[in-house]
Amino acid sequence: MPDLILHHYPNSPFAEKARLLLGYKQLAWKSVMIPAIMPKPDVVALTGGYRRTPVLQIGADIYCDTALIADVLERLAPTPSLTPPASAGVARTLAQWADTTLFWTAIAYAFQPAGLQAMFGSLPPEHLQAFGADRAAMRGNAPRMPVQEATASLIDYLDRIEAMLADGKLYLLGAQPTIADFSVYHPIWYVRRIAGLSAILERAPRLLAWADRMAAIGHHQYDKMTSTEALEISRNSTPMAVEAAGEATLLHLHGIALGDRVTITPTDYAFDPVEGELVFASATELALRRVDERAGLVVVHFPRIGYQLKSALEKAAA
Repeated sequence: MPDLILHHYPNSPFAEKARLLLGYKQLAWKSVMIPAIMPKPDVVALTGGYRRTPVLQIGADIYCDTALIADVLERLAPTPSLTPPASAGVARTLAQWADTTLFWTAIAYAFQPAGLQAMFGSLPPEHLQAFGADRAAMRGNAPRMPVQEATASLIDYLDRIEAMLADGKLYLLGAQPTIADFSVYHPIWYVRRIAGLSAILERAPRLLAWADRMAAIGHHQYDKMTSTEALEISRNSTPMAVEAAGEATLLHLHGIALGDRVTITPTDYAFDPVEGELVFASATELALRRVDERAGLVVVHFPRIGYQLKSALEKAAA
């Protein structure tokens, strides 16, 4: 199997989720460090415009969003399972809540003045301004949740998670971690790293013990790789064959057929469309083929939930 190449940076919560998933699956991987803010020319060469972190590269196949990355790793290493049959539905639903509602609540709480000082106080003012401008652009300049509401909501969420760990339960849904644990963990990991603000977690001792167990999973074995090397691997690789599962039902909802020029765009933030030829559409995944002068022929994959599929003709008309 080609190398698993994770494009990430150390402080990204979703990157920590992916690193821990690789550790849980005991999969060796290559680590490519990328910028925390735009521009990200080497990332964009691979993705066609998608700018979120992390991105998983396997040869010339590029996987966006940790929801899909988790599914890819599950296919590569089915044991131990992230979605055991007895709890798969609730695990996925809880994971989706954590990756959206819990994540944005934790971010709003963390980005209060004391949190910003703790995280970025040593940076020159122009770097802090650049980071703020980048994140505002990612949100489409939508306002962040006020700190007071974020704090109140986070307290409620922590109490709910604490209750899930009652009666000696080691993980959220039982004796073994599921995808829910990894999705709930990364916002907690982020808050826990902020001096002063992490005290909010002390109200949930069972949660803190659970977080220690999650952290102990580790990141397994990885070696450093440069983005130049990753682009060379992409350029010299051929995308894996894909099967158009479910297109008869799903694609007719859009009036789009395989082979059409399309765009795929996140629906919640970082609204950067990726354009290419649609090659795959299932109930859970979309993929398009594109050519880049540096990355070569690539297939970029997205989860179905949280992304919008459109005909590229709509973009041209707009």
